[in-house]
Amino acid sequence: MSSILIAQLLSVPPTPDWNFTVGIIISLSCLVAVILTSFIKYPEDTMKMPGLPLTIPAFIAAMCFGHVIGVGIVLGLTNIGSI
Repeated sequence: MSSILIAQLLSVPPTPDWNFTVGIIISLSCLVAVILTSFIKYPEDTMKMPGLPLTIPAFIAAMCFGHVIGVGIVLGLTNIGSI
């Protein structure tokens, strides 16, 4: 490997192992993303999710966004030593 890549790998902070706290954080961030997505005024005219006012693409997008936000929260809390 290149020495630049090795130097970069040595500067990466440790990431946490999966535990119950990490799962709760990711789940809550996904739930918040779904709730925020349900306020979209003009959703597409595609199939809706059963039991949710979201279309299937909006639900998938909300889950992706929730995971991105949740990973950011987990990494941030790990970096400051809270997890």
